[in-house]
Amino acid sequence: MAKIGKRTTAARAAFEGKSNLTVEDAVKLIKGAASAKFDETIEIAMNLGVDPRHADQMVRGVVTLPNGTGKTVRVAVFARGPKADEAKAAGADIVGAEDLMETIQSGKIEFDRCIATPDMMPVVGRLGKILGPRNLMPNPKVGTVTMDVKAAVEAAKGGEVQFKVEKAGVIHAGVGKVSFDESKLAENVRAFVDAVSRAKPSGAKGAYLKKVSLSSTMGPGVSVDLASASGN
Repeated sequence: MAKIGKRTTAARAAFEGKSNLTVEDAVKLIKGAASAKFDETIEIAMNLGVDPRHADQMVRGVVTLPNGTGKTVRVAVFARGPKADEAKAAGADIVGAEDLMETIQSGKIEFDRCIATPDMMPVVGRLGKILGPRNLMPNPKVGTVTMDVKAAVEAAKGGEVQFKVEKAGVIHAGVGKVSFDESKLAENVRAFVDAVSRAKPSGAKGAYLKKVSLSSTMGPGVSVDLASASGN
């Protein structure tokens, strides 16, 4: 059996018996217990009362966190001509068409967000089996299939977070860094929870938000009071 390290033991002790905290108390606890040698991400996990196997219970969307994510997002854009130039000027890391498709098909995926102009979708569509499982497939519902590539690139670089419910009815996302001020993290958490709340699908029955938990990359999790998380 693996030996539990001193840091893990100390973190677990700090969280012992604590649950259903306000967002502020949860953030304070997590920041105080974070001891990794890097700037850990504050992660949110939301358990929803949906079954995403049914189309009318799928939850997906996008939210721009008011204080950003603290993460450098690498953006790839499928575009040609003036739109390709627009993407480069907006700060896209990779811009291409068939050449980009071939690079991805070779197994080289060096980006965190993929954007495409509508006319490029026949090319991008060939990459569904590669980009789909990685949640990188451009989608008009979250603004990544668009003619306004400048706005899409700037949003991706500026703290926009996409979310999509997993098979078990859970949504995971990063909502900032341990180094952020407590108030900024709390603001980001509530912005994310509110966005997921607004994305409630028509087929959801009963309690929609069932549980919200926060943790750092290397630390334990703690549950958050639903009323506090939603700002109600």
